[in-house]
Amino acid sequence: MELGKEHIIHTIKSTGIVPLFSHEDATVVLQVVEALYQGGARVFEFTNRKPNALQVFQQLVARASNFPEMVLGVGTVMDAVTTSKFIDAGAHLVIAPILKTEMAAVCHTHHKLWIPGCATLTEIVTAKEAGAEIIKVFPGSVVGPGFVSAIMPVVPTLQLMITGGVEPTEQSLSAWFKAGATCVGLGSQLITQSLIQNKQWQLLSSKTAEVLALVKAIKSK
Repeated sequence: MELGKEHIIHTIKSTGIVPLFSHEDATVVLQVVEALYQGGARVFEFTNRKPNALQVFQQLVARASNFPEMVLGVGTVMDAVTTSKFIDAGAHLVIAPILKTEMAAVCHTHHKLWIPGCATLTEIVTAKEAGAEIIKVFPGSVVGPGFVSAIMPVVPTLQLMITGGVEPTEQSLSAWFKAGATCVGLGSQLITQSLIQNKQWQLLSSKTAEVLALVKAIKSK
């Protein structure tokens, strides 16, 4: 299903979290996405970290009718060729850990949201000038909330997604959102190895709902 960029941006901003996960078994990925969806998540980043990632993502897209409101993104994309492959496979948005403007050209041609990864103000402004409407700050654990709060007055129109080191706790989430984050990416801190190994899908749904409620409460203050 085609989703417009404005709809995707609104969904990212309104939920405030982007769960991210990768696995070589498509069945596990589908179970994780279903659990996240049941918990209220409406954006998912499938990270391109396994040799068969494209094939697994294709199977995820083929089952997208199981979670009709879910925005399906792909992350850890590093070049234009890979960007094209995942867009052809049905990705609604493309997320990168780096800033590479050749990817922007592909996304803009296909009217897809491009979220590049940046770690300096120069990279962030360059990404913004290249058309990035949301910019990923990565790794969050290195730059810290202080970096975000310092740059927001300089470029107040920024919409930033923080990934790397964000914890699903009130202390961590409050620090990032109060600094000016638009949303946060949550990987192994939310989708823990223990939950996957023990197939605790209901618990993952519950945890997701709790984090979404916490983010909503923090953003409403």
